[in-house]
Amino acid sequence: MRLQAVEPRRLYRQIADQLRTLIGKGEVAPGARLPAERDLARQLGVSRPSLREALIALEVEGLLDVRVGSGIYVTPANGRGRAFEINGASGPFEVIRARWMIEGECAALAARHATPAQLRAIKRAHAELLREARRDHNPLDADRAFHVAIAEATGNSALELVVQTLWDQRVGPLYRALEVKLEYPAMAGDTTGEHEAVLAAILARKPAAARTAMRRHMDKTKVRYSKDWKEAGK
Repeated sequence: MRLQAVEPRRLYRQIADQLRTLIGKGEVAPGARLPAERDLARQLGVSRPSLREALIALEVEGLLDVRVGSGIYVTPANGRGRAFEINGASGPFEVIRARWMIEGECAALAARHATPAQLRAIKRAHAELLREARRDHNPLDADRAFHVAIAEATGNSALELVVQTLWDQRVGPLYRALEVKLEYPAMAGDTTGEHEAVLAAILARKPAAARTAMRRHMDKTKVRYSKDWKEAGK
């Protein structure tokens, strides 16, 4: 299998295009197992997160089958179905990077500007998140409500809209296709402390601490979704 190095500044779509072309030309046989993720990233000259976004995109398109604990396989032609068009969709790690920047500042602004009513709304959203986390390892609706409540407390409606848009991407097919492979029963519990740190800093009116806590939450989210396929679920 012949691969060409991809320049680091290129996004996951260019990586997906190259792999898609190889599959279309038949250079990788249907049902064949691709090299390990680490080896593919090295051959392409890209980061593993960027490669992972490309692999998940091609799986969503029906060209690849990413089997946690087994490997990455080319889907047989008679089993392919184009379920989702990736053009225009942000990659999961792109979303996380954007949230790191935007939501970190939102947390800082909320700590500085939130009204008493907005602080109560954030506390209610956090309490609901805790309740949902006890019955669901990934309570997306409650998680979204907590983050949006923080954005609402910035006093900037444009930032609120940006956070809502990022969450539309965060629950979209591409992000969820990666997430479902790496979810585990204790995931909600692992994030509880991260959310509590954000809440505590906002309630204490400490903008720098709130920014740091939110960015730490995003950093740990990236680590969770960068976990080796073979370790997923352990």
